[in-house]
Amino acid sequence: MSAAEATTHLYPLISDLGLILMTAAVAVLLFKIIKQPLVLGYLIAGFLAGNHFDFFPSVKDIHSVEIWAEIGVIFLLFSLGLEFSFKKLMKVGGTASITAITQIAFMLFLGYTVGILMGWERMDCLFLGVILSISSTTIILKTFDELGVKAQKFAGNVIGALIVQDIVAILMMVLLSTIAVSSQFSGSELLFSILKLAFFLTIWFVGGIFFIPTILKRAKHLLSDEMLLIISLGLCLMMVILAANVGFSPALGAFIMGSIIAETTQAEHIEHLVKPVKDLFGAVFFVSVGMLINPSTLVEYAIPVAILTLVTIFGQSLSATGGALLSGQPLKPAVQTGMSLSQIGEFSFIIATLGMSLGVTSSFLYPTVVAVSAVTTFTTPFMVRWSKPFSEYLSQKLPRKWLRRIERYSANAQAIKSVSNWQIVLRAYLTQVAIHTIIIISVILLSSNYLLPLVQGNKYGNLIAAFGTLAVLSPFIWALSLRRVATKEVQILMAERKYRGPLVMMVLFRFLLTLFLLGFLLNNFFSPRVALLTFCVSIVLYILFQRKLNKQYHRIETHFMRNFNAREILRDKNNRSDLTPWDGHMTLFDIAKESNLAGKTLKEMKLREKMGVNIAFIKRGEISINIPNRNERLFPGDEICVIGTDDQLQQFKGFLEQNERDAPENEVESDIVLQQLQLENEEFIGKSIRDSQLREKTSGLVVGIERQGKRILNPDSLEILEKDDILWIVGERKLLATLK
Repeated sequence: MSAAEATTHLYPLISDLGLILMTAAVAVLLFKIIKQPLVLGYLIAGFLAGNHFDFFPSVKDIHSVEIWAEIGVIFLLFSLGLEFSFKKLMKVGGTASITAITQIAFMLFLGYTVGILMGWERMDCLFLGVILSISSTTIILKTFDELGVKAQKFAGNVIGALIVQDIVAILMMVLLSTIAVSSQFSGSELLFSILKLAFFLTIWFVGGIFFIPTILKRAKHLLSDEMLLIISLGLCLMMVILAANVGFSPALGAFIMGSIIAETTQAEHIEHLVKPVKDLFGAVFFVSVGMLINPSTLVEYAIPVAILTLVTIFGQSLSATGGALLSGQPLKPAVQTGMSLSQIGEFSFIIATLGMSLGVTSSFLYPTVVAVSAVTTFTTPFMVRWSKPFSEYLSQKLPRKWLRRIERYSANAQAIKSVSNWQIVLRAYLTQVAIHTIIIISVILLSSNYLLPLVQGNKYGNLIAAFGTLAVLSPFIWALSLRRVATKEVQILMAERKYRGPLVMMVLFRFLLTLFLLGFLLNNFFSPRVALLTFCVSIVLYILFQRKLNKQYHRIETHFMRNFNAREILRDKNNRSDLTPWDGHMTLFDIAKESNLAGKTLKEMKLREKMGVNIAFIKRGEISINIPNRNERLFPGDEICVIGTDDQLQQFKGFLEQNERDAPENEVESDIVLQQLQLENEEFIGKSIRDSQLREKTSGLVVGIERQGKRILNPDSLEILEKDDILWIVGERKLLATLK
């Protein structure tokens, strides 16, 4: 291919991307000036850059833009996973699930009914109900970012509900496909889809947590920012491919990988590195949505668009608010949750496209859905912004008797945290059986499909493959059959006669399930007669090596739990809790390098007096300063944990931003850095800080000493330096390098 041909081939793609980014940039600047959410600017930019206006430059290849937009959704969901891990989902799981399921059920019924009343076909109505029941993750996340409310308490419930919605949306897509093809409901197909989703989610999560944090930790000293970014995005796209190959949404794969990486100690750093990529492709996604808005469609279907827009805004708000109240949320966060979920977005586009590709929906459904999505995207920032004043208005206007009942119900729901011993045992038992069964089945299938074909030509190939697989699975087979769970609670229950029978049956079921899985494994490699003989040999070996299997399993489990809890162990060494009184909660903030607060003491800033917030701890490099005193100074790059209410934290965030904006625009990058140095130079050992002349030699200041696990912050100049002290010094980069 000649250079001219290559240029001609690439020209539409490059010119279209350039046009998208330039229109997005102009929109960002304009909407920043008028202080409006940037999402609206992106949509208007796409609307103007589309093919519907001849007096503006237009995109030539819409298909390429759709590809860029799909990539944008992937990186947005990956970023969401980094911010909202599985562990956070489990914490708000009950609340989020009740909120999401209530909303989906109500909107399914409402959307279907409204479609019937407008005279649409039944299949159009069914797809419409599903489309209107799923809120937009990307639009809400972008709006939360722009409005700065992600740190508020209700945002956690909103994001949790969105994740539950996305998972339910995948199941509903499978169900819609079945109904569209066979024109009947298939319960078995739906059940299979649910089991398949649970199977792969468990395997991906357990395997990811076991391997990925370990790899990142061991290669930490080799990873530059560039390599870490490439590896993170590579892992994201690998999981996208895996999810697509097993029939799931690529966006779900991206979210899962983000959630796995979120459990590593480098999650914040990776999130920071990925943010520019997410912002770039996110802008392309929102501009592409704006391009899909057709003015002629808006005119032709103005009445259905208006009706469905009102149904979406009010229906989503009411149903989500009701779900949040039902889950035990107080009135204020419930209203904020409901009004934040009042739109449709990317999943609605996917479902509408599914109906078109299957040929079961009318041609007007897709453009109508796009128009409703565009309008509700415009209204979302205002709904989020007005949710707080509206909740306060309701608190004043609702009858006092209603408010007391809501408060009493919320308090009772929050208080029902304790569970009975039987519930604890049953939950531990089901978790034990489910996880180990899934691990065993997945390894057997992998071995049968990939290992066995490689060794079948060898005389003893099947034997080698079978015993190799059995060796890998033996710790998990032991755990499934004999590992004790919730031992304390089981002992208590065994003292009561009514629980003895169920407990014995549970143990027996685990043992029989283990024998079945062992037989399933051997049957994949041998004929029934040889499999039976090998089965007996395996049982004997299994009994003889119980202790070794026990030890091996506990080694695996310890490694997994260490990875799973690594982030909390690092951050929560002194049992920092987020159980704070009233509406207070903890949020992390970074002190920017250009902040005017750098170098000031907490006493000078008077944060408690001015805003009512408290500093729980300051993280400086690898050192955590817990409950800092009033004389502690802030330094560039510090991560501070601030305790306060939503209003107080919002005020503090504005305080930080104000001090960043006041920084000089043409500031030259400073050569002053904060570095950690281990004292091994004999020249300084045994001398005081003053006599060592470290200040003069580094043009800096010793701000901390770590000695035998103890920390001396802001040490006195007469402090004697000892061998192997770890010094924290603020000084010139080049001069500090000479001390290493």
